[in-house]
Amino acid sequence: MLQQLMQLDSGFLLWIQEVLRNRVLTAFFIFVTDLGNDGAIWIFASLLLMFSKRFKKVGILSLIALILAAIIDNVILKNLIARVRPYEVVQGLTSLIGTLNDYSFPSGHTGSSFASAMVLFCGLPKKYGVPALLLAALIGFSRLYVGVHYPTDVIGGVLIGSGIAIVVWVLGNVYIELKRIRAQRRI
Repeated sequence: MLQQLMQLDSGFLLWIQEVLRNRVLTAFFIFVTDLGNDGAIWIFASLLLMFSKRFKKVGILSLIALILAAIIDNVILKNLIARVRPYEVVQGLTSLIGTLNDYSFPSGHTGSSFASAMVLFCGLPKKYGVPALLLAALIGFSRLYVGVHYPTDVIGGVLIGSGIAIVVWVLGNVYIELKRIRAQRRI
């Protein structure tokens, strides 16, 4: 069964390379994948929100989710699982962004994107939260398009990032509510 999953993973990447890749989409998806580098777009959005009184909590929780995603995905899981990048083993697959120095599973770009975007989705009006999720999905797909992750790496990133976001959102709100209750008792 694992062998069949690997064949599906590899086959999908080759299909993207052979059917979808073209000059216009390549420029677009390299730009999108660069937005996810080091979580920069999400850090920027989170810091921007922290300057807003109304959405300061959302910005703080988004940064916490980003930090946790970076630690869990890039420090712990990538090194524990040590999955080789697809362009190194899938015959005929080329990376559009060169070689990378870390492992493949899970996709750190996708994990960080969904960690932040899910917090933004939970805490912001939907006119901002939905585009954040769409950008996270585009960043995840871009990792497939440029040939540096398997589909299961991206799915893993989505699940881990979203899980981190939900835990951070719930615990952050519980903490804030407990803090509010304590402050009221002091009055």
